[in-house]
Amino acid sequence: MSTSTPVDGKDGEAAGSATTPLGGISGAVWAALALVYVVWGSTYLGIRIVVETMPPFLSAGARFITAGLLLAGVVACRYGTAALRATRAQLGSAVLVGLLLILGGNGGVVLAETSVPSGLAALLVAAVPMWVVVLRASTGDRPPRRTLAGVLVGLAGLAVLTSPGLSGAVRLSGVLLVVAASVLWSLGSFTAPRLKLPANPFTGSAYQMFAGGIAAVVVGLLRGEHRGLDPAAFSTASWVALGYLTVVGSLVGFTAYVWLLQAAPLSLVSTYAYVNPVVAVALGTLILDEALTWPIVVGGAIVVAAVGVIVSTERKK
Repeated sequence: MSTSTPVDGKDGEAAGSATTPLGGISGAVWAALALVYVVWGSTYLGIRIVVETMPPFLSAGARFITAGLLLAGVVACRYGTAALRATRAQLGSAVLVGLLLILGGNGGVVLAETSVPSGLAALLVAAVPMWVVVLRASTGDRPPRRTLAGVLVGLAGLAVLTSPGLSGAVRLSGVLLVVAASVLWSLGSFTAPRLKLPANPFTGSAYQMFAGGIAAVVVGLLRGEHRGLDPAAFSTASWVALGYLTVVGSLVGFTAYVWLLQAAPLSLVSTYAYVNPVVAVALGTLILDEALTWPIVVGGAIVVAAVGVIVSTERKK
């Protein structure tokens, strides 16, 4: 999961408005977009491999604290240390968003993937744009009818996706945890543009990662994940996956995403919302031999199609 999500119809319009038409997109843009597709789509696989031998919240905390420090270092080198300055209000906002996105959103997914297949988790998280529309409607905004229709169709897809939990094929608690995590992620995405965050998006994300990472470590300690902890028992695959998530997933993927927001039409960038879960399902099937059951295929197709309708409709506004 990313640390920024352009799913609010008002968020980031300026970024896409000054770009060239779709036919004039450069090779660099397509390369960056492919990077976001593959990298963010592969994070669910990485998480699943990490939690096979590592404690969920402690590993997630280590990942985001390290990624936050690395990103802060990049900001300091690229823009100077002055770019890391933030007011108390900006820091408070960054902490709040970090708790919602990193601890609540990503942390919930990490914990859930101890019992839920990575592909199923990705498809459930794909519903984030739907939840954002619901949040917008709850504040008095009136989304287009096509958007609302997409939400209703997507909710039907979610109902199908939860059936493995109801049938006992997958732990229902894990499925519901992913749904709750996606709602928290949506709340963070919905709230972020309405808060006073640092002007530099990389600075804000560094503080969000750091705050969310510290909170995840605290939760891990409260859950007792440190008791009997034996790093020697961590598999090589888990270490490699954790390193991949930290450097490639959190740093490289996010950097490419932020650059895309400035270099490409937002309608194009937003396609990651329904491409990532497809990549995640494919990787989970090919690498972890996760079963492609009919609820995952049918429910996933419905959710991805619904999200595609929502994203395409919102970006035409």
